[in-house]
Amino acid sequence: MKPPRSADERSAPRTGRSAPRTGQPTQTATLAEIAREAGVSAPTVSKVLNGRSDVAPATRTRVEDLLRAYGYRRRRAEASRSPLVDLVFHELESAWAMEVIRGVEAVAVAEGLSVVLSESAGRLTPGRTWADQVAARRPHGVVLVLSGLDASQRALLTSRSIPFVVMDPAGDPGDDVPSIGATNWQGGLAATRHLVDLGHRRIGAISGPASMMCSRARVDGYRAALETAGLPVDPSLIVAGDFHHETGYRLGLELLRRPDRPTAVFAGNDLTALGLYEAARELGLRVPDDLSVVGFDDLPVARWVGPPLTTVRQPLMEMASAATRLVLELGRGEGGTPAAATRVELATSLVVRSSTAPPSA
Repeated sequence: MKPPRSADERSAPRTGRSAPRTGQPTQTATLAEIAREAGVSAPTVSKVLNGRSDVAPATRTRVEDLLRAYGYRRRRAEASRSPLVDLVFHELESAWAMEVIRGVEAVAVAEGLSVVLSESAGRLTPGRTWADQVAARRPHGVVLVLSGLDASQRALLTSRSIPFVVMDPAGDPGDDVPSIGATNWQGGLAATRHLVDLGHRRIGAISGPASMMCSRARVDGYRAALETAGLPVDPSLIVAGDFHHETGYRLGLELLRRPDRPTAVFAGNDLTALGLYEAARELGLRVPDDLSVVGFDDLPVARWVGPPLTTVRQPLMEMASAATRLVLELGRGEGGTPAAATRVELATSLVVRSSTAPPSA
């Protein structure tokens, strides 16, 4: 049985030997012969072997099929894999990132591997040269945090047998990309239900970026809690932030300066909640006497601010460790196909501290 052929391959010239049938001993073929078989030039075959990104996806697939059939791809991938795990952040600047790093390193160290850190400077997809650098390093796998890959980057890593897993994907990663996340919707529901149970009826929300799945899920949970309680969802009380202190402060001022200000706010993450704390202090409002605040993440600082922050615990270290274990299993061929582990969600839980109380009279 010959390797699968695309439409443009069927029209390409074919000369020389045929690829080996499945189950038969691997035949010897030069790169020139493989190039003729694929209908491309020998330099193009060399580019595919060396992980270059400047090859069209359809051509890369055609050449990879033949390289794999003749045994090139497997021998090269296994022989040159580096003792590394690549960890890619969309942003690397907070205690949130440190929790993720600890989770990845815990697994990597136990496996005798080192961690390479990259940051995409706020972009949801790493830069153009990033995939080439990863292909050159040949790590055991790649863990992407709040990020994703474009089609050419995915094709390049796949062609080099470098597995990848996304932790908290920014958008829909696709059915064939394994991902690790948390029960964000359930967390937003639990946070808002807690405020409703305390007696709050005007509850605001400062979300994260609307482009991120986790942010949208938390707000959806917030809406569901209000609707379940028979309370109206006021769109003017929902404002989109970016998970940073400064934006939590700025949007907090906007919400709290309203004549009909909310008596409680669900913040999309702990950093946003801390910015909201400062906005309340500046306006002379006391937490929780005048304003109840719930965050999301349960970063270490949440226990030490004044008052200690009620928040939804997201098991960041456990999520990062799970993502690292999964990518290593995929690299060893132990995790089945990527689609078999498309999405794993770890449970969130509400941690009640002193930043929430019944609304004042």
